[in-house]
Amino acid sequence: MDGSVAAPRPILALVIRFFAAGSLATMAMLVKLAGSRGVALPELLFWRQAVTLVVLGSAIALTGRLATLRTERLGAHARRAFLGVTSMAFVYGAVLLLPLAEATVLGFTTPLFAVLIALIWFRERIGIYRWTAVGLGFLGVGIVMLPDLGGGVSVEGLAVGLIAGAFVALISFLIQDLNRSESPWSIVFWFVAFTTPALALFLPFVGAAHDPTTWGIVIAMGLAGAVAQLFLTWSLRFGSAATIIVIDYTSLVWAVFYGEAVFGRLPPATLWLGAPLIIGAGLVVAWREHRLGRRNRAG
Repeated sequence: MDGSVAAPRPILALVIRFFAAGSLATMAMLVKLAGSRGVALPELLFWRQAVTLVVLGSAIALTGRLATLRTERLGAHARRAFLGVTSMAFVYGAVLLLPLAEATVLGFTTPLFAVLIALIWFRERIGIYRWTAVGLGFLGVGIVMLPDLGGGVSVEGLAVGLIAGAFVALISFLIQDLNRSESPWSIVFWFVAFTTPALALFLPFVGAAHDPTTWGIVIAMGLAGAVAQLFLTWSLRFGSAATIIVIDYTSLVWAVFYGEAVFGRLPPATLWLGAPLIIGAGLVVAWREHRLGRRNRAG
């Protein structure tokens, strides 16, 4: 993670990504558990970033990578931080408003929104493959959320989950741009360095005293988020996003497990009908992006 180019190691990338997916699912479970114990959303966001800042700062200091934090793009980092923390608010909000499995499935719409952003923002020409994937993906969302077949989630939760997917897609474009000149250490560090003090401003209004168990859940949530952030960045050193994205969908298995083990809820039949459409659509988008990238490099 020092910004140097590493030799492709696809199997290692898949393994790391698997643990990243598990860490993210664990973080989501802990967010929901902490929310059920009265921890406010802004406080959750603060501790998520504060713990990451401590863990990452310690790792940078111990490994002698302070030089990797130098940047001439503080403005770009600030924009990424603002949009990134807004994205996190919607992601956490979806987890708090929806069952874990449904919130996780809505997160799989990110590749679909990336296609729409590429069309609107970059005026990119979208072919039949990606348009079909977008249509099938959002059809899957409709099936997952069908109340008549047992889905029955709130309209607010659905809206927040879809907005979260769109924001995560937007952030991916910003990070892609930053990766052209910045090291992964720098990108993650400046994100938490900008947002942690800003989120601390909300603590006098939403912070509360918690029992030791709740504090343990909150700190564990922050640690899971920090580990996930590092694993996600690390996995991209050894494999392309288009290659390893399939592993991200294993987070649904974690979400179903945690939903039953921690919250005593199994997902409805609609999830098993709609999730394959959403996952398949994301894989089609990833495959098409990979093909287009190879074609552009060959040309």
